[in-house]
Amino acid sequence: MHEHPIYLDHNATAPLLPEVVDAMVPYLREHFGNPSSAHVYGRRAKAAVDQARARVAALLGAVAEEIFFVAHGTEANNLAIRGVLAALPEKRHVVTCVTEHPATVEPCRQWEKQGGHVTWLPVDGEGRVRVSDAVAALRSDTALVTLMHANNETGVLQPIAEVAREARARGILVHTDAAQSVGKLPVSVEGLGVDLLTVVGHKFGAPKGVGALYVRKGTPIRPVLLGAGHERGLRPGTENVASIVGLGVACEVALRTVETEAARVRGLRDDLWERLRTRVPGLALNGHPVERLPNTLNVRFPRVSGSTLLAAAPEVAASTGSACHAGEESASSIITAMGVEPSVALGSVRLSLGRTTTHEDVVAAAEALAAAWKRLARS
Repeated sequence: MHEHPIYLDHNATAPLLPEVVDAMVPYLREHFGNPSSAHVYGRRAKAAVDQARARVAALLGAVAEEIFFVAHGTEANNLAIRGVLAALPEKRHVVTCVTEHPATVEPCRQWEKQGGHVTWLPVDGEGRVRVSDAVAALRSDTALVTLMHANNETGVLQPIAEVAREARARGILVHTDAAQSVGKLPVSVEGLGVDLLTVVGHKFGAPKGVGALYVRKGTPIRPVLLGAGHERGLRPGTENVASIVGLGVACEVALRTVETEAARVRGLRDDLWERLRTRVPGLALNGHPVERLPNTLNVRFPRVSGSTLLAAAPEVAASTGSACHAGEESASSIITAMGVEPSVALGSVRLSLGRTTTHEDVVAAAEALAAAWKRLARS
């Protein structure tokens, strides 16, 4: 086992930004107050939370009052989906997609068990929802369309703005899970035209355990958790001040650097793709060649399983979307939803780059993966 393999799993989690760590430390030590307290310790904590809220809003092109802090993306998605459905009891229909994250899939499945209706949109061979399919699914009783902005495995970007335009013209609310795109691409709530948007801190340099939900002013929504009146009554529970501060700083850094960093990482990703496909005959790309995150490369290696390949290349820390149950490996449902045969889909590997990735990393990773594939393909 390599102690420090090349880290190409930034879609799983990203390293903390140094600026984030520096900003958090005072709120883990001396500024320990509860933001709800009226004394000076509480006021300092509340001011820090308010500043972070403004920074998240600035990154999204929103206003601070539309940002609600939560613990993670799963909570944000549950609050968006279940909160809207609770606020619109006369509307019993949700539109979503077959390649969503479990944090969206499971609330939708629960809604079906409770007697609600869900339309599960398919994707094309490149992993994208067809706008025409989404429009055809809209009904008079549709409460919400919830589609992820960027897929966590393939990085494929969904046509959120086009779908939102059609849905909102019919008075239907739109939520997007932007866990993977915020901090990696410029993301504007007005540009996307959404009513609700999920932000996850640890995907772009903030700590784990903090996220946010953007809720457009006037959007009908009710709390999922019951308790005190934190976050203007929508999300009870004492605020995680230090982590919220970290999220705010990560957003401030992203606002300044996201375009230049996206261009840099896209160049490295494309270099990695070229190096791999010249060394691995039959290598195939999973997802859209253009409409995807700049940092994400999901490829299918022929005649091997992705998990076996990664085990044979310990110099690289990456992941697959496959699952192992009772000793048997099953293909990623995200890849098979694009029409890839399960036996072929098993060869998929997700390589996701980030701020710490260098040209030297790309060169070494390509060599290690190609060499491992050649050894396995010969055996």
